[in-house]
Amino acid sequence: MNYMEVYETWLKSDAIDSDTKAELMSIKDDPKEIEDRFYKSLEFGTAGLRGKLGAGTNRMNQYNIAKVTQGIADYIVAKGSKRMAMGVTIAYDCRHFSKEFAELAALILAGNGIKAYLFEHLRPTPELSYTLIQKKATAGIIITASHNPKDYNGYKVYWDDGAQVLDDIADGMTECIQSVSLFGGAKVMNKEEALASGLLVMMGNSEDDDYIEMVKKLSINDSSDLLNKSISIVYTPLNGTGSIPVQRVLKERGFHNVVVVPEQEGPDPDFSTVGYPNPEDTRAFEYAEALGKKVDASLLIATDPDCDRLAIEVRNDDGHYVAFNGNQTGAILINYLVEGMASAGTLPSNPAIVKSIVTGDMGKAIAADYGVTTFEALTGFKNICGRIDELADMGYQYIFGYEESIGYTTGTSVRDKDGVSSTMLLCEAAAYYAKKGESLLDVRHKLFEKYGYYKEKQISLVLEGVEGANRIKRMMESYRKQPLASIGHMQLIEAVDYINGYKDIPPSNVLRYFLNDGSWYAVRPSGTEPKIKLYIYTKGDTEALAEANVALIEGMVLEALNGVE
Repeated sequence: MNYMEVYETWLKSDAIDSDTKAELMSIKDDPKEIEDRFYKSLEFGTAGLRGKLGAGTNRMNQYNIAKVTQGIADYIVAKGSKRMAMGVTIAYDCRHFSKEFAELAALILAGNGIKAYLFEHLRPTPELSYTLIQKKATAGIIITASHNPKDYNGYKVYWDDGAQVLDDIADGMTECIQSVSLFGGAKVMNKEEALASGLLVMMGNSEDDDYIEMVKKLSINDSSDLLNKSISIVYTPLNGTGSIPVQRVLKERGFHNVVVVPEQEGPDPDFSTVGYPNPEDTRAFEYAEALGKKVDASLLIATDPDCDRLAIEVRNDDGHYVAFNGNQTGAILINYLVEGMASAGTLPSNPAIVKSIVTGDMGKAIAADYGVTTFEALTGFKNICGRIDELADMGYQYIFGYEESIGYTTGTSVRDKDGVSSTMLLCEAAAYYAKKGESLLDVRHKLFEKYGYYKEKQISLVLEGVEGANRIKRMMESYRKQPLASIGHMQLIEAVDYINGYKDIPPSNVLRYFLNDGSWYAVRPSGTEPKIKLYIYTKGDTEALAEANVALIEGMVLEALNGVE
């Protein structure tokens, strides 16, 4: 059926509720909107589901949630009664319909005889991963669209290792999902019956306590002789799930000079004061900067709505706030962690860190100084944390994972990005260096002086809808066939296409180009948003040289990409 026929099927279906039908009727004279909602179905994969809220096959709604959850239930049931009894942990963020979608998923699992552990209120993504591991559950689900705009929501799925599902499991789940009827195909149990039968278990304070205790144990230093815990910090959870756990862990660690942006402290699914709740975008710091100047804060921290990612800004000598990108924050964390572990004698034998293939190399250089080996993985923490057990089999001990898109995790208790523990460790690092009379800006400058001036830039071209998706595909195909042989004075010396895999990296639609001066760049379509992304990395003896090379690569590569119609 074409998109208009699918639209008519939804309108005529007796399974569609009246509110959804009214929404569909409101777009009856807008063929472009109908096409966007019905030209395809939301695709389930290793990133789960993510899309705009609304009626349609290409939207996040109760019908798609039910279909996907029933398919996952069928997959678990096929694995046997032991898997069913192990259960599934479920959490959700602050977005519109997150609670309703999470409860629906829990009741569908219960309807299939699978135990569902549901958090009673919103919780951060890393706590979902940690709790899944602690309960030895079969799988986990969190309803979140991470940092996407307010009209989005998403559905992420985890397996028993605590990490998001990889291709083999996602493919098996997809096969089951495709066999489920969109309307009426799900088995849903009544909530009271699910609670009474023990198939629905509500979670809360005890799980929070366990998670916070684990986070505090990641500390490298806690002595007042080593830390200046009076440093002034402004924190914003951007109206998301980080508010309670981040404030709690910092308070329990003794950071008593932490001020939270009041307008962004509580849940707000409309993100009224921030619009686009992505800490990578410095505009998300507008309120934090204003408050920081008022209270004379030296450090600003923002976490995204599901608190798996964070960004920082540091006050300079002129009183202005300077943003750190994800690569720089990762380098600061690596330097603090490995330096502290080495000093305390707690650095394990054969230590390893894992970064994504589109993350910069400064952290790798720092790690190497302390005998720490760096491994690479595809983008996404399912791939970064997916290497933990593999590295253990090789005799390595994983201590840290990160990617340029402001995601970090320490240790193996959480198998995803963790904005709570990373916030704590960054505050600890800032307090440690403050005790020495240094800011994180000073530390960053020292690292540049020691390892070279690493500069980077990430550019996203947003191309929405059917036409945008097709153009992104054409861009990748065109550049794959004919990359730039030279960029100014820089010559291409190696082109790596990951489409069929490369060395120990699985297949992915990523292109990476290495130039003769040590610079490199990568091009890939986003897996969760309608974007094609360009990542640029340079290193120079001076900051000006490194920045000039970034600008040169940006200009020529974007010209080539934009030239594809």
